[in-house]
Amino acid sequence: MSGADAVDRLRLARSEGVGPVAYRRLLGRYGTPAGALAALPSLARSGGRARAPATPGRAGAEDEIAAVERLGGRMLFLDTPDYPPLLALLEDAPPVLAMLGRIETLAGRAVAVVGGRNASANGQRMAEDLARSLAQAGVAVVSGLARGVDAAAHRGALGAGTTIAAVAGGLDMPYPPEHAALQREIAAGGAVLTEAPPGTAPQARHFPRRNRIIAGLSLGVVVVEAAPRSGSLITARLAQEAGREIFAVPGSPLDPRCRGSNDLIRQGAHLTETAADVLDNLPDHPLREGIGRSPLFARGAPPGLAAPAPAWQEPDLAPAEQERLRRRVMDLLGPSPTSVDDLVRRCQMSAAAIVAVLLELELAGRVETFSGNRVALIAE
Repeated sequence: MSGADAVDRLRLARSEGVGPVAYRRLLGRYGTPAGALAALPSLARSGGRARAPATPGRAGAEDEIAAVERLGGRMLFLDTPDYPPLLALLEDAPPVLAMLGRIETLAGRAVAVVGGRNASANGQRMAEDLARSLAQAGVAVVSGLARGVDAAAHRGALGAGTTIAAVAGGLDMPYPPEHAALQREIAAGGAVLTEAPPGTAPQARHFPRRNRIIAGLSLGVVVVEAAPRSGSLITARLAQEAGREIFAVPGSPLDPRCRGSNDLIRQGAHLTETAADVLDNLPDHPLREGIGRSPLFARGAPPGLAAPAPAWQEPDLAPAEQERLRRRVMDLLGPSPTSVDDLVRRCQMSAAAIVAVLLELELAGRVETFSGNRVALIAE
């Protein structure tokens, strides 16, 4: 990739209104980031926006790339060979990642080990033992660098094999701060990933987005001591939506920290007591034959995994028809997420026409796209 192409990709990813799904649709429609950037103002106007979306200048994007490089890191862009191939299969895969560490870490089999920040001593020991055994078996252990189970999983894998940390803030903003040394250790032998620019302090809204990276990097997710409505259960749900295996360590019914993970077992997660329970139910690496190098917008995916976004199809609609469809879609949407497939059925139009309208509305700041191919109105 040329330096100019990398800068344009970063500018597109950081443009106002361009989320991960819109980024993928824009590249699918226009072929190059430069072409997509040029089209943003007209698309946003078609969606009802009075002014063009704010787009970073070239100097700002170049400064962000240079800041990552000064930290000893590099940028990874969606649909390029170095991007994690399993993560690329998510429909809302991050358009750009900043990485510290060894790029080869991202190409092998990986399993996430996640759980509560206030985990018990037994829960942390279980996470550490599982991670150590998985790493010794050649499986990279993915987690989120948080207190409790996450930190125990990283420490268990360190020295035994490879571990990957997905973090919510910038690479220069370790969180929690006391894990700065642990982040350096992980980067020395594994990898640290984030979609946030340098200087970004992690906030509550960043963690669910970080959780989808953990799920997307992994063939399976092991949950240790998760309370109901916890971030670990969000990771498990995202992994399930992506077709990954779900594992849960059983805990005492008297401990509220275990209710979420116990409920996963009731719902069909693999009951997990040892690393063998994970390894015996883990699929072979579906991308070993190089499918991760195939075009991102092609149809199809390895069995059992979520399919990448389909190739862009230009809708065959006159402007007046497009406007009528836009009004119909807005009438059907509300603040609760609605399936795009449901919109297609109710509008009795092609999926290509609906997707084109949704792209314009998203760039106009009128709708928001969610995982699971769902959209909702943005409250005004």
